[in-house]
Amino acid sequence: MKSSIMIRKTSTPLPEVCTRLPDCATKHQFGVLGVHDLKEKMLSKGVPFERECRVFEVCNPQQAQKILNGDITVSAALPCRISVYAEAGQTVLASIDPTALLGLFSPASAESETISDEVRTSLLAIMDDVCAT
Repeated sequence: MKSSIMIRKTSTPLPEVCTRLPDCATKHQFGVLGVHDLKEKMLSKGVPFERECRVFEVCNPQQAQKILNGDITVSAALPCRISVYAEAGQTVLASIDPTALLGLFSPASAESETISDEVRTSLLAIMDDVCAT
């Protein structure tokens, strides 16, 4: 079975990965809409959470418009997210595979499948670029 989570790993420290990710997203026509620092957010709510984890909300507005014009319910799954965290001495980037996510919405049109494939390719390229040393 194909994994629904796309993962890339790097020895680059987490802070550097977080600094590089917005530029790499821009290179692939994606913008960063927001960044969530989960450790900070949890602690601000009085919940101790010791792990460093940032969640980047990324979007290619042209691709999003095409998908949303075809099925507005897909808005429940947008924007795309890339999570950055440390695990076993490495920095990990993880994202839900847009082609798997599209499977939650039915029926998928041929155009939406093409768009989700393009977004998948772009997300992987962003993650690969961030991990390149």
